[in-house]
Amino acid sequence: MTKAMTHNYASVAPELQISDWLNTSQPLTLASLRGKVIVLHAFQMLCPGCVQFGIPQAQRIYEEFDPKRIAVIGLHTVFEHHEVMGPDALEVFAYEYRLRFPIGIDKYEGERRQGLPLTMGAYQMQGTPTLILIDKAGCVRLHKFGHVNDLMLGFSIGALLSEEIDGAAEAAAATQESTANTACDADGCGV
Repeated sequence: MTKAMTHNYASVAPELQISDWLNTSQPLTLASLRGKVIVLHAFQMLCPGCVQFGIPQAQRIYEEFDPKRIAVIGLHTVFEHHEVMGPDALEVFAYEYRLRFPIGIDKYEGERRQGLPLTMGAYQMQGTPTLILIDKAGCVRLHKFGHVNDLMLGFSIGALLSEEIDGAAEAAAATQESTANTACDADGCGV
């Protein structure tokens, strides 16, 4: 297993801070998904690396894995071009790209959509795409900015699926519940 997959009970995943949801009839919480491996894919719809690699990968995981064991969640986390990547545009984008997995719209401090969204800040993301794997006990096991190789990701998901929930991990999970210059390249958009 890669070093990023080392179990660290201190790294309980922060709860998502979402203003609205697409493709789900009710809001999702990480706490409600305990017992499943969670694939959290953070993206922007105008990010080349997200559109080319991250979003199709998340869709494939959603289509191929058993939803009783894996939860795929998209996180639309906009840190640039706020005016053109609002909720209405995202809804059209998800429809046109036939995205079926739940997508949360990252919340901002206050009413204005500007600066860094709250979930992006809580996870200290460097940009998009970002892929985060959360184990069955609610602990972050992989946090990667940029494209993650399909084979490495499949191996990592399989390893997490094979793990039993440790009582110590479950207890740890139960007890813990700015603008910058940005640049995009083929791998993603950095903050």
